[in-house]
Amino acid sequence: MTQTQHLRIEIDGMTCAGCAGRAERAISAVPGVENATVNFANRSAELDAARGAEGAIVEALDRAGYPARLDTVTLEVSEMTCASCASRVEKALTALPGVVDAAVNFAAGTATVQILADAVTPAELARAASDAGYPTVPAEDGPRADREDEATPALRRTLIAGALTLPVFIVEMGGHLVPAFHHFVHQTIGQQASWLLQFVLATVVLLWPGREFFLKGVPALLRGAPEMNSLVALGASAAWAFSTVALFAPSLLPEGTRAVYFEAAAVIVTLILLGRWLEARARGQAGEAIRKLVGLQPKTARVERNGGYEDIPLENVQPGDILLVRPGEKIAVDGEVTKGGSYVDESMISGEPVPVAKSPGDRVIGGTVNGDSALTFRATHVGRDTMLSQIVAEVQRAQGTRLPIQSLADRVVAVFVPIVIAIAVLTVLVWLAVGLSPALGLALVAGVSVLIIACPCAMGLATPTSIMVGTGRAAELGVLFRKGDALQRLDEARVVAFDKTGTLTEGRPRLTRLETVEGQDEDTVLRLVAAAEAQSEHPIARAIVEAASERGLTLPQAEQMRAIGGHGLSAQVDGHDMLIGTARLMEREGVAFDTLNETAADVSDNGQSPVFIAIDGQLAGLIGVADRVKPTTRAALDALRREGLKIAMITGDTPATAHAIAADLGIDHVEAGVLPADKRRTVQALRDTHGAVAFVGDGINDAPALAEADIGIAVGTGTDVAIESADVVLMSGDLTGVATARHLSHRTMRNIRQNLFWAFAYNAALIPVAAGVLYPLTGTLLSPMLAAGAMALSSVFVVTNALRLRRVGRGVTKQGAGPAPALHPAAAE
Repeated sequence: MTQTQHLRIEIDGMTCAGCAGRAERAISAVPGVENATVNFANRSAELDAARGAEGAIVEALDRAGYPARLDTVTLEVSEMTCASCASRVEKALTALPGVVDAAVNFAAGTATVQILADAVTPAELARAASDAGYPTVPAEDGPRADREDEATPALRRTLIAGALTLPVFIVEMGGHLVPAFHHFVHQTIGQQASWLLQFVLATVVLLWPGREFFLKGVPALLRGAPEMNSLVALGASAAWAFSTVALFAPSLLPEGTRAVYFEAAAVIVTLILLGRWLEARARGQAGEAIRKLVGLQPKTARVERNGGYEDIPLENVQPGDILLVRPGEKIAVDGEVTKGGSYVDESMISGEPVPVAKSPGDRVIGGTVNGDSALTFRATHVGRDTMLSQIVAEVQRAQGTRLPIQSLADRVVAVFVPIVIAIAVLTVLVWLAVGLSPALGLALVAGVSVLIIACPCAMGLATPTSIMVGTGRAAELGVLFRKGDALQRLDEARVVAFDKTGTLTEGRPRLTRLETVEGQDEDTVLRLVAAAEAQSEHPIARAIVEAASERGLTLPQAEQMRAIGGHGLSAQVDGHDMLIGTARLMEREGVAFDTLNETAADVSDNGQSPVFIAIDGQLAGLIGVADRVKPTTRAALDALRREGLKIAMITGDTPATAHAIAADLGIDHVEAGVLPADKRRTVQALRDTHGAVAFVGDGINDAPALAEADIGIAVGTGTDVAIESADVVLMSGDLTGVATARHLSHRTMRNIRQNLFWAFAYNAALIPVAAGVLYPLTGTLLSPMLAAGAMALSSVFVVTNALRLRRVGRGVTKQGAGPAPALHPAAAE
């Protein structure tokens, strides 16, 4: 019988009782939902639902336009040893009421849990994972696990196991390889004493450094949820138990089967511990990017206290504190300069090597390096609110994402261990049925080898480790993947569409031409136009105001200024009705502009934007405004074309201007004269024609297109709205970051596919070998010791392969284009 639960869901976007009714109907339509009621007054829904229906309810509300309010909780999970462990933690978390989704990253040792707002506490989530056998704490309650620290105890256990195993290995295997040594052992201490010594040492190995396999594996086996530790425990204990019987009660075994495999039990444990140490060490290197970012922040700050300055811990700095930063020191937190002037190295954010001049009123960013003069500044953002902390948080969130490509591996891992145990049992039965002598010994060797070689660690590490390294390397190169699955979606993109102003171009237009009709004075027209534009933040408006300032014109006060989206603006200046904007605006308002059509065409043909001017309903003139293409734009587009991508431009500018720039840059597809509201539909049309679309923009009017695109890429110098709508953020305005993001995406996905292929191929190929299919041809079986070594090395191979992503470059060869963005100097290494 399906279990039901009562849920309370907070809902956004409702503006009337009708909205509440629609939201209620959307929830009620979800299978398994009963008694749903939506309260418009407190913006919430109360309902009874089947366990696990949270995700479907959230999707239904999203489709209806009334999204559920969600929280994201990050947990630190320890003692996971394989992908099966991660799967069990996910199941324990998703079983809690109010949990929408849980993604456990085995490589990072974290769980990212999406929950209905206030439905469950981080402590309750941590308790559920801990009860499943994996000690867990909310990330806020403890520091992020350091993989280098994890490697230290793993090395200690490996050395202890190795020291105890070496005599066993030498005595037993040395006798097999060197007959003279075998005779020497028999003549000195005798076979019985030799076996007894092996028993003692192997038992200590299993009970001391190898006890973790039994403490975790046996309870999991008894719960009916075996995992990697269970396989090791079964394999090692089977070899040890058979050998113990052969030593102390040989009469219980068939004639001719009396042999010991203590060395196999001990070596299995030692080799797997060695593999875990190497794996932990490699995974520590996978998180190197995060540690570098965190290391950019100083530990203390010099803060004004009692008329002087004193050094205090960074965590004690509060917004509003006055801080002093001396030459050469790192700026502690984000703030605003109050006194002094200096140059600050902001290459960790912008990638630009030239220091930025700072004076009172300018913004400074925590982690950047002050130049040659002291600065005093007021703290505005501290702790988790600083830009650097938000970058670290975004990278960690992306690293915890599950990619669609991982779903196949997850499904296999979920059933893999029970299947392996069944194969091992079947292998033993087949060998016993075949009856080759010594049947029991051969059956034991084959069964143990199957158990050991089939551990699914490599499968569990294949995807998350590559994501960790790939997103970390991207952050070092100035590309911030806000959502980990954007790695896969960007690799699948077939067309990259760009906004023009501020994205392909610098976004700082300048006035290049001013034509007036007969009877109008240039300075008078420019004075009135600049007055109307003075209240606008549009780049063209700033260019016009700057031109008026350069001519020394005094601007009157404009009144009733009204922006007309995608067209221009209207205002009253000195008693005149001003209308400034596109030809579409003139046509809409009934202003004849035929006399300047030829001039407008000439302006557009030269890649400039024509702006018509009407005064009191009559055409007064035309302004030409040019926006220079960014120096790195051409190199970025060339790199994307080499990747086989089509390039598109979507702009509200005139078709003539847009096509002139497109021809200069070699852009394949142009959509010009597009209103902000239509950009979303344009992206949809591109997708229908070409396939997955990546859209690059920087303005508020780009937010709908960024959200609609399969991958939204925001230029980091743009608006917060654009950045929040994006999947990927370029930390500076350098468009080579787009090519870098695509290059990293492609390399990371190729790396993941290599890892998955290795993991699947390894198990598919070696399980039959371990079971003994080659015995009829070679007369030998795969030793359990070799199986343990191969299994350990498979995980190390996968992690080491992922670490190659740390050397991935920007993927753009720029010639005279200036530096590409990097978060810190180490990124250039």
